[in-house]
Amino acid sequence: MRKKKGKIVLIFVLILLIALVLSSLFYIFKNTSACGDGKKQEVLVIEEGESFDQVLQNLEELNLIHSKEFASLYVKFKSNIQYYAGNYTLNDGMNLNEILNFLNDSSNATKESVTITIPEGKWAKEIAEILSQQLDYSKEEIIAYWNDETNLKEWCNTYEFLNFDDINQSVYKIKLEGYLFPETYSIEKDATLDAITRTLLNQFDVMYQEYKDDFKNSDYSIHQMVTLASVVQFESGYAKDMPTIAGVFYNRLNNGMKMQSSVTVCYALYDEFNDPKDCEVQTDIDSPYNTYLYDGLPAGPILNAGKDAFYAVLNPEENDYFYFAADIHGDGKVYYSKTYEEHLQICEELNLGL
Repeated sequence: MRKKKGKIVLIFVLILLIALVLSSLFYIFKNTSACGDGKKQEVLVIEEGESFDQVLQNLEELNLIHSKEFASLYVKFKSNIQYYAGNYTLNDGMNLNEILNFLNDSSNATKESVTITIPEGKWAKEIAEILSQQLDYSKEEIIAYWNDETNLKEWCNTYEFLNFDDINQSVYKIKLEGYLFPETYSIEKDATLDAITRTLLNQFDVMYQEYKDDFKNSDYSIHQMVTLASVVQFESGYAKDMPTIAGVFYNRLNNGMKMQSSVTVCYALYDEFNDPKDCEVQTDIDSPYNTYLYDGLPAGPILNAGKDAFYAVLNPEENDYFYFAADIHGDGKVYYSKTYEEHLQICEELNLGL
């Protein structure tokens, strides 16, 4: 009987040990594995004299490692782990070991580069200004380069999402409007304008390749989808509203209604645009961008939209709304309506002065 009990205890202990080993292996595997599929790039900036704990903290905040604490323990079991000041372009497909090895190689550190963030929803002229503030090119030089036909043809030959006839329109202020993808970039200080431009277009291509099938299945051309995404981006205060707003615009377009988007008037005003209120009261401005006067989409993209806006127009919410209004005096909540009468009532309640 004692032997039987002893065997049972032994089996139980073995099972417990196996479970502990398996759980430990799973914990290690989880925390050493990549955080994503490699489609997301992040720039890690390591300052001179920065502690390794801070480097790991930054990696965790960028969602490139699962746990700062685990990584700190992991490093103690590896020899010759060092790191160097500079900018490192990493992607979320790299596992912990690959990241540490990358930081351990000083040749991967780009010390003569600057980190530039292009926020979602910026106009091309604003992006040119942002770039000019940290690089040795003026805003005017950058814009002229983006409008040069020789350059445009070269880029159109490189990127399948660019069509020369679409972007080389005389009414366009900046012909790459809509394709300068919002992201944080590490750009070498002595980079050519072509290299800088391709850095932004390459990031647009990352988004395009991810949604390529959706673009192909759309009834609209790529350029039209870029245009619609720019309107949805401009109209939306929050990403969660974008699919619904996209659905509203599709409803209007599919029913022969004008889009009547005030943000397209903002772009029509362009250099005269100073305040969103200007757009609300100048809906009679004669411009191919003015969707109060002209049917369909505006003449072209009206800003550079982010990934959420593209997802929204490629996967719009199916609804029966034709109008929407945001509480600009309160929390920004968007209210939707099916009829113009309902829309007017909502606008009155929100004190929008329509």
